[in-house]
Amino acid sequence: MSTMKIQGGHRLNGEISICGAKNSTVGLIPAAILSDTPVEFDSVPDILDVHNLMLILQSMNVSSEFADGIFKINPTNIKEGRLPSEAIKRLRASYYFMGALLGKFHRAVVSFPGGDNIGPRPIDQHIKAFKALGAVVTEQGDTIDIDATKTGLKGGKITFEMVSVGATINAILAATKADGTTIIENVAKEPEIVDIVSFLNSMGAKITGAGTDVIEIVGVEKLAATKPHVVIPDRIEAGTYLSLAAAIGDGILIKNVIPEHLEPFTEKFKEIGIELEINSNSIYVPKSGKFTGTDIITDPFPGFATDWQQPITPLLLMATSESTITDTIYPKRKKHIKQLEKMGANISVNDSNQIVIAPTPQIRGAVVSAGEIRSGASLLIAGLMAEGETTIMDSDHILRGYDNVIKKLSKLNAQVKLTQD
Repeated sequence: MSTMKIQGGHRLNGEISICGAKNSTVGLIPAAILSDTPVEFDSVPDILDVHNLMLILQSMNVSSEFADGIFKINPTNIKEGRLPSEAIKRLRASYYFMGALLGKFHRAVVSFPGGDNIGPRPIDQHIKAFKALGAVVTEQGDTIDIDATKTGLKGGKITFEMVSVGATINAILAATKADGTTIIENVAKEPEIVDIVSFLNSMGAKITGAGTDVIEIVGVEKLAATKPHVVIPDRIEAGTYLSLAAAIGDGILIKNVIPEHLEPFTEKFKEIGIELEINSNSIYVPKSGKFTGTDIITDPFPGFATDWQQPITPLLLMATSESTITDTIYPKRKKHIKQLEKMGANISVNDSNQIVIAPTPQIRGAVVSAGEIRSGASLLIAGLMAEGETTIMDSDHILRGYDNVIKKLSKLNAQVKLTQD
């Protein structure tokens, strides 16, 4: 694991460009194995999760190349087999290979996925979808065997009991080449899902309804890529840099954004009194004055994303009044709290399981641990705000989700260094 050292208290300025969305990319790469031709993606973030996905592809005899945001995959020589458990357990999004392999070979044998420990994230809705398409699912130890080789995949009706981004994507991947029509109800509507569907449709899939409550899929036999797919900008990365810019910036321009995807976040800025200059594909954050606290409740899109709640927390320490955050998606997503307390933050959890953020005039540098991706982002912003030096242990978590983060921060005049343990 790596360690990040931050010299805090320096005002930042300049401009930053947002990369392609992590939460799209980790679904697009598994989706690419459904193609009968080579695939190319543009604007892929240079993050550890992408490199781990490349190891999984390699285990299936799928070649891939990645440089300067261009990711090339050739799945034409793919071989069926059990995926390497070590790589699978490094990131939760590896579970998208379940749906992709099921669609490709009508069978997938994988280990239970790993990733950030932010509370229970069961895959029962994924399994429900696979069974609805005719697969037999067997669990033994930490292995899942999903098998539809005897009957093939048949279109069916899937109604999720809860909105799940992961289950929605896996159901789409499995049903894209199934025989007949599949109707999926109570689906997630995140922009990343729309992006993945756009990619599949560009190859000949017949999927409608992405971004609404119901998705319909008419199965096809072949998929073929005809042009590079450009990954949509990362709204979570953009929100993280918006928080950073408002907290410690003297004027920062954030480029390559889709403002509509950021509305739940930017509306909170407007509510508390932070001014933004929003353009068609960029947002300028001037130096912030005084602003008030707020109450945030996370929700599936188009609500306030759970991945935003930790990066916005350090900014709210600067408010003139108390703030609360209620995470309805992952209520246990609180790894950053004890770490921020080490830095002198006046932050706690009340009897209603809300995060309570009280005004804290100044935080100080400390040795803290990232814990997971968004917790690490929270501590990174706090370290830039703090007086003195902050050391973030286990900062590989940050590198899993944030493209070229040291280079981007350095361009803003941040004093940040990364060392390998």
